Amino acid sequence: MLSERYESAKKRYEELGVDVEAALAKLANIPISVHCWQGDDVIGLEGTGRALSGGIQTTGNYPGRARNFEELKADFLKAMSLVPGKRRISLHASYAVFEDGEQVDRDQLQPRHFDKWIQFAKENDLGIDFNPTFFSHPMVKDNLTLSSPEENVRQFWVRHGIQCRRISSYIAEQLGSPVLCNVWIPDGYKDIPADRLGPRLRLKDSLDQIFAEKLPGVIDCVESKVFGIGMEAFTVGSSEFYLSYAASHPGVYDLLDNGHYHPTEVVSDKIPSLLAFFDKVPLHVTRPVRWDSDHVVLYEDEVKEIAKEIVRNDALDRVLIGLDFFDASINRVAAWVVGTRSMEKALLFALLQPWDQLKELQDSCRFTELMVLNEELKTLPFGDIWEHYCQTQGVPGGKEWFDTVAQYERDVLLKRV
Repeated sequence: MLSERYESAKKRYEELGVDVEAALAKLANIPISVHCWQGDDVIGLEGTGRALSGGIQTTGNYPGRARNFEELKADFLKAMSLVPGKRRISLHASYAVFEDGEQVDRDQLQPRHFDKWIQFAKENDLGIDFNPTFFSHPMVKDNLTLSSPEENVRQFWVRHGIQCRRISSYIAEQLGSPVLCNVWIPDGYKDIPADRLGPRLRLKDSLDQIFAEKLPGVIDCVESKVFGIGMEAFTVGSSEFYLSYAASHPGVYDLLDNGHYHPTEVVSDKIPSLLAFFDKVPLHVTRPVRWDSDHVVLYEDEVKEIAKEIVRNDALDRVLIGLDFFDASINRVAAWVVGTRSMEKALLFALLQPWDQLKELQDSCRFTELMVLNEELKTLPFGDIWEHYCQTQGVPGGKEWFDTVAQYERDVLLKRV
């Protein structure tokens, strides 16, 4: 019986001084921002038929991709019905919902174009986060947007950024919850540039224009990347650039994406560094396989280390956890479920660690005991606690959730032609 296994597991953790019930209560209130673009391969709702660009790429052609707003909503809700905990939904500007016959360019987007998403969020107790879309558009000239040497290109994207911040503020007002507005651009060069400073000064000026207006309810952030397709030699918005920008512009934060750094760097080590200087640390959790491949998040070592840093530094209200992955080679609803449940598992594992005891061992230089205890913690009956938590949240605890997804695939996804 699960109840008996849970009580037995709970006792094991309590022997180490861990309050399991308190951990579960805390976990149930941690919001995770789940990205909408897993459901449609980052295509968006503009209906232009444009191919992905700006270094964004999906691989695979699994049947059942969401083709419109209604299908995307339905798929997202099906996935979230199988995941415990509290949710937000992260939108790109390219997911504006236009009325029949209406079409406006990205620099002319209005808050009303997201009213249907706001209604959806209200009906399903979701928060919303927002992302300007600086890719897959003809005004991305030579892989450049906000850093372009062409004034008209830069100003188009500045207007887009300004409108997106205003839309974010409107959403925050409507939902009564702050909106994270994240700026990522694909700007860079394929080969060695003749000028590295010029593009960065243009980017700095463009960002200054975008962030000039003070808007309530908006949490502004910028997101770096080490390289991408078509910008292998030089990235304008590097880690050093954006960290320096955030540090010198109060109210703008540096978002950490664990796929956007050199493979030998880990975001789990960067989180406490930023916590020492910033009151908020926005985060994108993904799974880079040799590069920023955006594979589905799994319950693996670095994801667990990320969760540990958030929990043991008492930063659950400071680190803004979001997901960012997309895989077109597998069932997209299942991808959402696996990735979000994996993040939840990592947070629960972190909440069940005896941090006071572990920190005491480190501070007293008892490193052998620290290693031994850390290893023993890995084999405690964590799975029984997880299954109990899922049961209390009204979702399946084991892989039986996949039966629901498989049925949804047969009934709904495979009929999309």
